[in-house]
Amino acid sequence: MPAGFPGLPSLNALRVFEVVARQLNFRLAAEELGVTQAAVAQQVRGLEASLQVRLFERLPRGVGLTDAGHGYAASIRSALVMIDEATRLLCPAPSRLTISVTPTFASKWLIPRLGHFAEAHPDIDLRVLATDRLSHFHADSVDLAVRYGQSSFGSGLNAELLMEQRVVAVASPALLAETGKPESFAALQGYVALHDAHNFWPQFTAVLFPEHPKPAARTVRFNQTSLAIDAAIGGQGITLASYAFVKDDIAAGRLEQVFPQQLSLDKAFYLVWPRKAQEAPALGLVRSWLKAQVDES
Repeated sequence: MPAGFPGLPSLNALRVFEVVARQLNFRLAAEELGVTQAAVAQQVRGLEASLQVRLFERLPRGVGLTDAGHGYAASIRSALVMIDEATRLLCPAPSRLTISVTPTFASKWLIPRLGHFAEAHPDIDLRVLATDRLSHFHADSVDLAVRYGQSSFGSGLNAELLMEQRVVAVASPALLAETGKPESFAALQGYVALHDAHNFWPQFTAVLFPEHPKPAARTVRFNQTSLAIDAAIGGQGITLASYAFVKDDIAAGRLEQVFPQQLSLDKAFYLVWPRKAQEAPALGLVRSWLKAQVDES
């Protein structure tokens, strides 16, 4: 016991007391603390014995605070908050930020750049939630999302353009060397058209060959763009994808752009986040970093 605080009970016992006072249930308190129910009860009994004051009333279901326990719980909670704040100031924890993206955006664009982010911002714990499901900011604890669409996403959300959508046709260089680049609609029919969920082929074919608006007869369909891109890398056919997602593969020689034409769409990739009076500083840093990556592409 510290000489300067001769009447101070065990800090561990006070922590257990604070949790029990909130939960009013030994079992729930034990689950929160990660200890056994018997250990919680022992700490409470020891604290009451050292203080010589009853803090809880044992009830048929759970426990209740006595009048003394009510007042003590409020004071102890305030003291623990002060200790916690002092510790955070001394050893600040990394800022945590969760960003929601599609699996394709994560694997083909974001993940290759995350190493640079970690080096530039070691104090930010960036968590990537990759899912095709539309994440909800509150329920999924998402701070920032990359969403594909038009500029309006809801009155309670901020939206900022990240990158335009430019769709190109790509295939394995080995496949094109073997079969030859399709210079005509008839030649295109000799390739398998690899589709993703967006189904850009009808629009793209109509731009290339207005007199033959239908895409190639042979098709394979995937539910994710990344799978269609991987199939193209593997020489399975030609796929359509955002240039941003295949730029690195083209530069590395894994893919080759089949046609010089690009399909520009009225939808784009946007940064979307909840509209709040006060934003976490990390949010602005992550948004700026993402936009800088697009500018460098």
